[in-house]
Amino acid sequence: MALMITDECINCDVCEPECPNDAIFMGPEIYQIDPRRCTECVGHFDEPQCMQVCPVSCIPVDPQHTESRDTLWQKYQRLQNA
Repeated sequence: MALMITDECINCDVCEPECPNDAIFMGPEIYQIDPRRCTECVGHFDEPQCMQVCPVSCIPVDPQHTESRDTLWQKYQRLQNA
């Protein structure tokens, strides 16, 4: 599963530098997460770092991009070898 940032985002800038896959970027109005790069920190950390630091808890699982832990691990490996 990839994560997503909801419109409750306050653009505080704390999530973007925490992402080890560079999946978080500034969109037209709020930060966004690229589901092709988001591994929910699998391969890097035990917990998604963006969720840990978000002061308004606006980073849920994206229901449109559901992936198993195995799939996230394979994505992590692919990103590391790219």
